[in-house]
Amino acid sequence: MTRARTYLATRGRLTGFWREENGTTLVEFALVLSLFLLLIFGLIDFGRLAYHYVTVEKAINLAARIAVVRPPACATPADFWIYEVDPNNADVPPPEFGAHCQTNVCKAKPTLSCTGDAAAAPGDAKDTVDEIWTVMDGLLPSGSGRENLMFSYTFDDNLGFLGGPCVLIVTVELRDVQFEFVSPLGALAGMAMGTGPTDLGGQTNSNMINFPALSVSLPAEDLAHGMPE
Repeated sequence: MTRARTYLATRGRLTGFWREENGTTLVEFALVLSLFLLLIFGLIDFGRLAYHYVTVEKAINLAARIAVVRPPACATPADFWIYEVDPNNADVPPPEFGAHCQTNVCKAKPTLSCTGDAAAAPGDAKDTVDEIWTVMDGLLPSGSGRENLMFSYTFDDNLGFLGGPCVLIVTVELRDVQFEFVSPLGALAGMAMGTGPTDLGGQTNSNMINFPALSVSLPAEDLAHGMPE
């Protein structure tokens, strides 16, 4: 008899518990609020990403415009500026002054490249990097440094000519930059971009993604400032 009463009492309490609706509004509010905050912070995160993309694009353009009228940001050997006649084509008559320095006449010049932190010693190269970094600093995602800047100087046979000034294509690139989300959507964005969690200093951060690499190339105007005569 006692067991039956206990069973009925327990069943009554459980039935009442499942039928009780007090506090359901608070639970529903908590669930909806969590989803709402996730969407809000996600919009803020992707807004920050779009903002940095636009500002970095403008900063790279400014950096390239400065680089084409300043001494190279990389240390340059003296013979880098000189066109050398290819000895393998010695039987080819040398072109007249002003002719294009074609690849079958002149030696191919290697691309001169370096990172922004390579110009540590005082000099024209460091001055160029300092001026460019002054413009770009503050426009890049947090954690960016001079080491994320890459400068490349490439000869273009269609722009230079034998015996005349050396004309190069100057490329400024921002690469290996990470962008950190403040919401868990960063992990989903990383999966969508195929990058996955970013490993920094031996620690994996699922809210970091690789920022898109951006570069701008312009023909050097003359590089007269600091260029050998």
